[in-house]
Amino acid sequence: MKTDYKPIKSMKEVPDQLRKLRRQFLRYQQAEIVYSLSHKKLLELASDAGAIYRFDSTVLINREIFDAYLERFHEPTRKITMKEVEDE
Repeated sequence: MKTDYKPIKSMKEVPDQLRKLRRQFLRYQQAEIVYSLSHKKLLELASDAGAIYRFDSTVLINREIFDAYLERFHEPTRKITMKEVEDE
């Protein structure tokens, strides 16, 4: 029985291609859906991040800048013991 394996190179190209397809800028309505945030909170965080681009009546959020800003709030995982689970 012969098995055909995909070359590793092509498997590594897929994430690169997905990154290219992903939009760099989002409108508020799109960003609210993607990040599951309310309009007010999204405006506050995007403004703090410096990710807002305004021209005419259009407002865009730079996804790379906003994602990097959100990573600052990431909490590392911690090991939970059985004793802690039982106490809850």
